[in-house]
Amino acid sequence: MFLKPSHMVAPLVLLLMAAGHCCLEATGGYDGWQFVLNGFAGANLTLGGTSMVLPNGLLMLTNGATRKMKGHAFHPSPLPFGSGSNGAGPLRSFSTTFVLAIFGHGRHADLSVRGLSFLISASWEVLSTALSGQPLGLSNGNQNASIFAMEFDTLYNAQFSDTKNKYVGVDGDSLVSLNSANIGNYDDGTGRLLNLSVISWKAIQVWVDYDSKATVITMTMAPLGVVRPKQPMLQTTIDLSGVVQSTAYVGFSSAMCNITSGHFILGWSFALHGPAPILDISVMPALPSAWTNNNQSIPPPSMSMSLKLMLALASVTLVSVGIGIYVSARRRINFSKVQEDWEVSLGPNRFSYKDLFHATEGFSEKNLLGRGGFGSVYKGVLGKPDMEVAVKRMSHNSRQGVKEFIAEVVSIGRLRHRNITRLLGYCRRKGELLLVYDYMENGSLDKYLHTRNGPTLCWSQRYSIIKGVASSLLYLHEEWEQVIIHRDIKASNVLLDNKMNGRLGDFGLARIYDHETAAETTHVAGTMGYLAPELSRTGRPTPFSDVYAFGVFLLEVTCGRRPIFIDEQNNRVLLVERVLQHHLNNSMLDTVDPRLGVEFNMEEVTMVLKLGLLCTYPLPNARPIMRKVMQYLDHDQSPPDLSPAYISYLMMVQMQNEGFDSDNMPRSRPTASVATLSGESSATILREGR
Repeated sequence: MFLKPSHMVAPLVLLLMAAGHCCLEATGGYDGWQFVLNGFAGANLTLGGTSMVLPNGLLMLTNGATRKMKGHAFHPSPLPFGSGSNGAGPLRSFSTTFVLAIFGHGRHADLSVRGLSFLISASWEVLSTALSGQPLGLSNGNQNASIFAMEFDTLYNAQFSDTKNKYVGVDGDSLVSLNSANIGNYDDGTGRLLNLSVISWKAIQVWVDYDSKATVITMTMAPLGVVRPKQPMLQTTIDLSGVVQSTAYVGFSSAMCNITSGHFILGWSFALHGPAPILDISVMPALPSAWTNNNQSIPPPSMSMSLKLMLALASVTLVSVGIGIYVSARRRINFSKVQEDWEVSLGPNRFSYKDLFHATEGFSEKNLLGRGGFGSVYKGVLGKPDMEVAVKRMSHNSRQGVKEFIAEVVSIGRLRHRNITRLLGYCRRKGELLLVYDYMENGSLDKYLHTRNGPTLCWSQRYSIIKGVASSLLYLHEEWEQVIIHRDIKASNVLLDNKMNGRLGDFGLARIYDHETAAETTHVAGTMGYLAPELSRTGRPTPFSDVYAFGVFLLEVTCGRRPIFIDEQNNRVLLVERVLQHHLNNSMLDTVDPRLGVEFNMEEVTMVLKLGLLCTYPLPNARPIMRKVMQYLDHDQSPPDLSPAYISYLMMVQMQNEGFDSDNMPRSRPTASVATLSGESSATILREGR
């Protein structure tokens, strides 16, 4: 159950506040053709050789004792690398990040320990024929391995034209590296290449990205906890279409030689046609202690406990005193908080760690609401009288990132609107950041729209939620003291309070700027299916990009379908195009969620569907502003009329894009004006203007 077309997992706290919110598992969450695992406890993996998952969730490829052995671990099912419904289309781009650790024993461990590789193969079974102790557990004596591998090698091997020890290499359809580089990471400040030892019992994070259109593979690495360097470690041109075809498996492989060593993976995320989800290092399993005896394997937990018990029995008094001192000091450290000069003015927005610790019963598993790529969320009870809250516990690697994020969070914390989930405050402790929000007992709107055999909403409830979200966006865009662009509007980011009122949440991607200025150009962020087409060209979010996502949201709520879904013929379909086609056939009401039956206001439903198409117009400046949208929803404005010029332009865009992009997301739309196409202005097309 790694991959399933789902948009039920959100990256930040506001999506995880309800215990009923689904699709968050103990080890990670899933969204579209992607997965994230901050540990492997309970994960569904295909394991081979000596590989196994330790009780704490650590993936061990080699066991540190058995010599001349190999270990493999794979995602259990092949992934759809080929685009198109039959997999015959162009190869999809992919992105992955993972955390690895390698150790070896002995004086010459750095000269004898094998490395490991991330690999993609049409069939994982072919690796079962690899010879034990052979390079990376991939070779069976035939160099034509029919795999792609990003290898992290630690030994020189002339057979495969290696050029250096301890290098990272790119292999395509052969174990002979097409390109390689010394293992290290670049310092963003100085640009210097820093040495990085992989046989050090220290965790290292790796980022691998493949651009299928440019046929370029990029690899970056850094010690765990260090922000991803801007300069990649390795970048090379490689066309993977000959190796990776319609479907392929992804995973890891390693092998040992004549020395005790171990290969571990702490966390792993992967995504097709998009960036891999961010790993949460705060919840990853810990590495076991290095075992200094060359003839011993990693001690099991029982052995470690036995040693502690023996030491305790040998010196009861000394240990008791030591424990007392340790507990006292640890308690002071645990509940201590970090405060800097710039935070003093924030005052009551800051909670004490001790209060949040007790409110969540020590962040106990029974209070866990969910776990995602950015951290874990716990239900808590604060104060007297009792107040239910949701506490998001996350970690940050960058000091500057913490400062900027808190400054942004505190600004958003001043928002006060009945349809926006309220940020109550925050807490800082060492490298942790804890955010405290109102607890939404009815969870996210997503589960009422897309959970099979789950609860549903009548039309009046849906219409009320639509108006509430529109009101919140009007407040963010025009009525607050600054402009806030949300950048991630979707059903799973709308939470329902105890009266089923919709509240917009998850401001983790939001951008804030003054009314007289514009948002700075930034990287494209958001959720596929909701992204406005102009973002792929400019990367600059605007209120109109929010309007586009809101338009998709309108169709999602009314039709009960995701922005990208599988139809009855097993084809991938864009919801916007589906509604447009029915509009052309005068059958728009056929797109309405069948669970509504005939119990809905046809005029309101028709108006909302047309408004959804209007808001998703390819040219951003031709979309209505949120004040105009509210006038439609309040019935203060005649229903939107989609003119022939509007329809003809959309049809032209469809033809140019062949109906659906192979990467499952909108392509850049033409920038020609509507007047060029039809002799009419944007205002004429929208009839009522903005």
